[in-house]
Amino acid sequence: MKPRRTRFRDEVITLAHGAGGKATRSLVEGLFVPELGNPLLAPLSDSALLELNDSRLAFTTDSYVVKPIFFPGGDIGDLAVNGTVNDLAVAGARPLALSAGFVIEEGLPADDLRRIAASMARAAEHAGVPVVAGDTKVVERGKADGLYVTTAGIGTVAPGVELGPERVRPGDRVLVSGPIGDHGMAVMIARGELQLEVDLASDTACVLELAQALLTLGGAVRFMRDPTRGGVATVLNELAQACGCAIRLDENALPVRPEVVGTSEILGIDPLYVACEGRLLAVVAEDAAETALALLAAHALGAGAAIIGEVRSEPAGLVLLETSFGGSRVVDMLVGDPLPRIC
Repeated sequence: MKPRRTRFRDEVITLAHGAGGKATRSLVEGLFVPELGNPLLAPLSDSALLELNDSRLAFTTDSYVVKPIFFPGGDIGDLAVNGTVNDLAVAGARPLALSAGFVIEEGLPADDLRRIAASMARAAEHAGVPVVAGDTKVVERGKADGLYVTTAGIGTVAPGVELGPERVRPGDRVLVSGPIGDHGMAVMIARGELQLEVDLASDTACVLELAQALLTLGGAVRFMRDPTRGGVATVLNELAQACGCAIRLDENALPVRPEVVGTSEILGIDPLYVACEGRLLAVVAEDAAETALALLAAHALGAGAAIIGEVRSEPAGLVLLETSFGGSRVVDMLVGDPLPRIC
């Protein structure tokens, strides 16, 4: 029997289609996959795995339209480099090279563009990966909010590294490398629309060293992903559906800064759905969980790492949260776009 084809029924594209949740999934599976589908695209992961001369390569691309282009803790430049490096890192790859494409709005101050280029250079140097190709386009005033950046990256995957939803088993533990929601909330506050005085910076950073540390555990590491658009909740929903298991989270174990909790309450948004740009999620075997936690915590970027949940067999395909009040609730995939243009 042929697999059921997802149909895209929306007549126009909305901001929700770019939020990383249900609408994005519908757009990708119902519009793009029927036209562009092929075996390498089929897994729909952040990086494609390619075979070349007995070597494995990871290849990824991403576009950045964050507003504003400068925010506490970073800017669109280091965000673009870190985001692409992180997609390669959680695929188990070591980055080799990046490309960068710029869509610049007429009137952007040259000093701003120079500042962003310097930020990209620092992030690339820190990750140990050069920007080796690029492209530049300029559009009319009012057409690009200053600047859009697209980066692509390629890296090598070492022999024996195998990651994916199909490797996840009941009993495995779910870890996150640090506090969640910092980036999305920092960008929202930077827009000045909320009139909040909150000392909060984006977590944008390179997670390559964290990912490489976890890979020393070999087959005990089942899956890694960076929880960007749609946050931790959306990544874990995608994982639960892909592996056919349930994921149960412990609300008391979730690392969330008080500033993020407070801002999220004002906005009516669950921090589980807020993007991170310098964190990784990992699923590891139960007997390796404490070792994995120690490996993350040994790195400055993993100082707030925590074991936040476990994989169970039932109810298949669902993410559940055990609340601090002793009950539980379903954590669904993101619907709509409560935080547009944050990456």
